[in-house]
Amino acid sequence: MSRSPLLVRPTTRTGKIHDVTPASAGWTHVGFALHRLTPGEVFGGASEDRELCLVIVSGKGKFAVDGEEFGELGERMSPFEGAPWALYVPAGRHWAVDATTDLELAICSAPGGGDYAAKVIQPGTHPRITRGKGANIRHVYNIMPEDDASAHALLVVEVITPQGNTSSYPPHKHDEDNLPHESFLEETYYHRMNPPQGFGFQRVYTDDRSLDEAMAIEDGDVVLVPRGYHPVATTAGYDLYYLNVMAGPKRVWKFHNAAEHEWMLKD
Repeated sequence: MSRSPLLVRPTTRTGKIHDVTPASAGWTHVGFALHRLTPGEVFGGASEDRELCLVIVSGKGKFAVDGEEFGELGERMSPFEGAPWALYVPAGRHWAVDATTDLELAICSAPGGGDYAAKVIQPGTHPRITRGKGANIRHVYNIMPEDDASAHALLVVEVITPQGNTSSYPPHKHDEDNLPHESFLEETYYHRMNPPQGFGFQRVYTDDRSLDEAMAIEDGDVVLVPRGYHPVATTAGYDLYYLNVMAGPKRVWKFHNAAEHEWMLKD
């Protein structure tokens, strides 16, 4: 059985783990990269014409943007240990990090624009939200939500789904530029499992099933969502973390639920 073109597996255990670009994904807006650094390792780059959200998935590092020092950022040593630290980098800047522990750094990107400043996003900047009920409960840490007007295009969020639960569910989509009813947003999911040998499932599909991909997801996998519904489920014994990056022509998250499953939202 061939692997889904929407499933991107890690290429290595250290260094550059993922490098999803608009060109490699076959779309326009979202980029996602992931690097694992060792203590003392220095890394960085130029944002060029894209804005970045540097999410510290785990570990700590000393960060700077255009020579401005932001100090040591990071706290948790696992993505399952609470809210994240992050750093927003506008377009046209140069950034650098000096890892002070083992560091797993996600680089979320989208086309830049506007007049924005580099900004540290501390844990607690946005309150944790619990969504769903029963086996559909999940815990949401917004990093760059749409009601935080500090970016041009990026929307970034983390979600923890407890063992055996579903998430991004009931199925919803955001693939039509049809505001105020729905917005068009490309999206990536970066998945982690706890314990790491676990697995879960994600389906990406459209109403007409012209796109219909069902994938077994493992620790470290990335799933691309160019369009369609994209529910996720984890298995008994294994909590699921995912980091979402979204961007499109407008910085608005307006989704459409699959009509046949909306009954689950009723009390």
